[in-house]
Amino acid sequence: MKNNLSIGVVGGGSWATAIVKILQEKKAPLSWWLRSKEQALFIKENKHNPKYISSAKINSDKILFTNSLEEIINFSDILIIAIPSEFIYDTFLNIEKKALEGKILVSATKGIIPQLNLLPAIYFKEEFNLKLDSVAVISGPCHAEEVAMEKLSFLTFACENIETATVLSNLFNTKFIKTQASADMLGIELSSVLKNVYAISAGIAHGLGYGDNFISVLISNCIKELEIFLTEIYPSNRAVNSTEYLGDLLVTSYSLHSRNRRFGNLIGRGYSVSAAKGQMNMIAEGYYASKCIQELNKKNIINAPIANAVYQVLHCSKSPKTVFNKLSSVMS
Repeated sequence: MKNNLSIGVVGGGSWATAIVKILQEKKAPLSWWLRSKEQALFIKENKHNPKYISSAKINSDKILFTNSLEEIINFSDILIIAIPSEFIYDTFLNIEKKALEGKILVSATKGIIPQLNLLPAIYFKEEFNLKLDSVAVISGPCHAEEVAMEKLSFLTFACENIETATVLSNLFNTKFIKTQASADMLGIELSSVLKNVYAISAGIAHGLGYGDNFISVLISNCIKELEIFLTEIYPSNRAVNSTEYLGDLLVTSYSLHSRNRRFGNLIGRGYSVSAAKGQMNMIAEGYYASKCIQELNKKNIINAPIANAVYQVLHCSKSPKTVFNKLSSVMS
């Protein structure tokens, strides 16, 4: 792998902004794709994103801004995808099949592509004929808001090629970001999807008025359910009490920065799904993931009462109170 790899970041939201903030600490050539020319021009001139984590100072003099996806692909040795999963399919729809050949593709999207019910890593492998050892994922526990404040945070980079994961890990390691590498790419990516669904369950419970005692039991059951899911679909000798699994679940379920927890909280307080979505200025990935996980589970028949409860509330118009009363009777 060559030295001084060029890096491109695709996305204009909070997580993309946080990633750019981390990478600007490095000397690698950096480009940033934003769909909106106006947003890109504002960041370039004012050195912060007007819409997302605006407190994050962006050293725009060191960044090549573009709204051409083809340009950033051509520029980049490493391409980091940090857009919501529901937009990935349409964003890459007209990109040539060979365009990503020889690139390292990194998914920073913690969701399932709903049009195809595929994890992003699997989508890019199949759609662009990439080998899995040239596809990687980023996992937390890490909130963009805390990155903006340079609070100490931890990231895991996973790729079936551990050398690639290590290269990425070293690229992101800074004074306020600690990193590690893993080979459990598909397990970690699926875990990142599931934890968003479980964070919605924690939010619903809080909105319904359940206390910390119940929610702690709920999250304990979530990690058990998550382990069953991962073992059934991507079996591996993994420790789910590690930061990339349990840590990511905990921060998403408890943090006030968590959009999935907030979305669930609104549902528990009596908002309809459409009204709750309208209250959010960012996408709660767990909403789409809950339906995709339900479809995935039809093929595997996993006992997943918590994921099923969230699906029943969000997509079957079931009463949160009724569903969670029933859920509480099967937890231990």
